[in-house]
Amino acid sequence: MTRRAVAVSPHLDDAAFSVGGTLAALAAAGWYVEVLTCFTASVPEPSPFALSTQLDKGLPADADYMALRRAEDMAACRVLGAVPVHLPLPEAPHRGYDSAADLFTGVHPDDTVGVALSVALRLRLRAADLVLAPQALGGHVDHRVVTESVVSCATGVLWWRDVPYVRRALEEPPWQAVPDGVEQPVDIGDRLAAKIRAVRCYTTQLDFQFGGSSRVGPVLSALAVAEAARLGGRGCVEVLWGPVGRLAGVCASAEGGSVLFSP
Repeated sequence: MTRRAVAVSPHLDDAAFSVGGTLAALAAAGWYVEVLTCFTASVPEPSPFALSTQLDKGLPADADYMALRRAEDMAACRVLGAVPVHLPLPEAPHRGYDSAADLFTGVHPDDTVGVALSVALRLRLRAADLVLAPQALGGHVDHRVVTESVVSCATGVLWWRDVPYVRRALEEPPWQAVPDGVEQPVDIGDRLAAKIRAVRCYTTQLDFQFGGSSRVGPVLSALAVAEAARLGGRGCVEVLWGPVGRLAGVCASAEGGSVLFSP
């Protein structure tokens, strides 16, 4: 039977930015890979702060910013061999967070989106053989909501290190809601090129997150090398946090016995 992996992504780029190499490797090994993005709703008449998040990327005020981003995500998933699923929940700027700083000061007491998200995730994650989700490095409220919702719905999760936030703090530990685990490297040397191609599909984000399309390859390559060096190794890796032996189990269940993960 085909094994099923679900990557729970807060925004329309987080999974590809953070574990695009892992997702491409799973798909190549015969897994059904789903990228389930939580906050993708188009919102008419956005608040001033929400509107500014598209204006500062050179998009006109009447553009459906989230529709553009959903299309980018579909293109990126095609490169990775994954299936995109978009939940119609609003991003934080559409839920009363009114500045960039406000996105990193914790969940508002009146923000109940986590309840709706947990309901939406429960059945989907129950049917998965593998769940991947963010560690919520950097403290973005949407990432924390996703992390806490996944904790409430699934066990045996492998937690990714959030890109781009990890670039600024390589030693930051997982958000406190993440269960105990160990760091486990995923060798993405053969899939790094696919990850870079997928990330370049998110054209509205590249200037802001990487300094332009031409910088995507160098930035992601350098990060993959730095992650390997941080764990005392060499090569190009993505690092997941989870139960001891979880990656070995994933590797053993891959069709054809492909060795996806480094020792």
